[in-house]
Amino acid sequence: MKKRLFFSAILICLVVGSLNFAFVHATAPASKNIFQDLRLFSDVLSLVQGNYVEEVKSSDLIYGAIRGMIGTLDPYSQYMRPEDYKEMQIHTKGSFGGLGIVIAVKDNLLTIVSPIEGTPAFRAGLHTDDRIIKIDGEPTKDLTLEQAVNKMRGPKGTKVSISILREGEDELLEFNLIRDIIKIKSIKAKMFPDGIGYIRLMEFKENSGEEMGKAIEKLKAEGMKSLILDLRHNPGGLLNVSVQVVDYFIPKGELVVYTKGRNADQTVEFRSDREPIDKNIPLVVLVNKGSASASEIVAGAIQDHHRGIIVGEKTFGKASVQTIIPLSDDSGLRLTTAHYYTPSGRMIHGVGITPDLVVEISHGTQMNIAQNAQKKENEDVSMEQSKWEEKHDSLTLEEKLESSDEDEISVRKSATWEDVYGVDGKENFDIQLKWGVDVLLAQEVYKSL
Repeated sequence: MKKRLFFSAILICLVVGSLNFAFVHATAPASKNIFQDLRLFSDVLSLVQGNYVEEVKSSDLIYGAIRGMIGTLDPYSQYMRPEDYKEMQIHTKGSFGGLGIVIAVKDNLLTIVSPIEGTPAFRAGLHTDDRIIKIDGEPTKDLTLEQAVNKMRGPKGTKVSISILREGEDELLEFNLIRDIIKIKSIKAKMFPDGIGYIRLMEFKENSGEEMGKAIEKLKAEGMKSLILDLRHNPGGLLNVSVQVVDYFIPKGELVVYTKGRNADQTVEFRSDREPIDKNIPLVVLVNKGSASASEIVAGAIQDHHRGIIVGEKTFGKASVQTIIPLSDDSGLRLTTAHYYTPSGRMIHGVGITPDLVVEISHGTQMNIAQNAQKKENEDVSMEQSKWEEKHDSLTLEEKLESSDEDEISVRKSATWEDVYGVDGKENFDIQLKWGVDVLLAQEVYKSL
């Protein structure tokens, strides 16, 4: 069977990057009533063209009819006119300015899946599950995902305003943001006390699987006995990278995830293709409402294989597969063709992954914790940069660039548990992380007994 690449359209990111689409031509069997239905469509088209108060182009009527037809399916299927399809292809190949949020449609409202750390949206205090009601004063009610993304995307340094409906707030919240080029470092690694390693995976980018392996090896060299994989506020990314991440923990050949659609060729299995780095190391995976797409694939696979404990909140529940189909007039169709399922057969889309240990935490606390961690990390980076520059003060600019190791995975050490949890009053205490640590410490005690 011809191998088909799928684009996972469970989210649309306002970040720099490229996407790979499957381009296929599809045919569908005609129902016995389809010709009667087409006759009705043709009659209406003729009546509008002949009697509407103003002259209307037949192409505009056809495009509008197709868009309406596809709009009845789901929020992620979309018909793209030739100019829209061309623009989509340009945007998926280059760099652009954005806000740093991942959006989806939830309960028929444009909803933030997750703000990405270090971006304009994150710094402004946008939350998971915030509903975007207006963009630059214009309602988002009838916008497609692609149209909403295009409105928020733009040159670096330009302004965009969005109006947010947030649970618990009586009025819309107004945010004025400055677009920026979104650059994301996908992996952060730390060594906690008691031999507990910690890896924060922010997004499943092209090289995230390789970086994950390097981080695990470095933590093992530092004496890691157990591991916490933090996927909170991770909106997803590339499917193949989620499989690579699971590969590090389950035996070769085991099922990680599969897609299932209406047709037989839309059922595709994805299995681990290498032996794990460490198949016995105790593992905790942290998730929350902002964990979506590839994050849910990883959490679901770890849970189904009983390879680790999932701690946190129920995940977002976005896992549909979309195929891009070019049409004869240079327009395009983005069509939902399948859903993702965990190894045991659980559908992720619209359901999410329920943790083994549910630990709720408020949006405000999550943001405070993340912002404090970012602030501390910036201080650490600044201090290390000062030391590095002092040490290499005599080097020329070219020599400094050649000796730079900023792309290497570094492991930071936390001296105390207060360091780990971000303790500065109950308001900023990371209770989800503490439960994850306690699970691993309890396992260590149990093994010693």
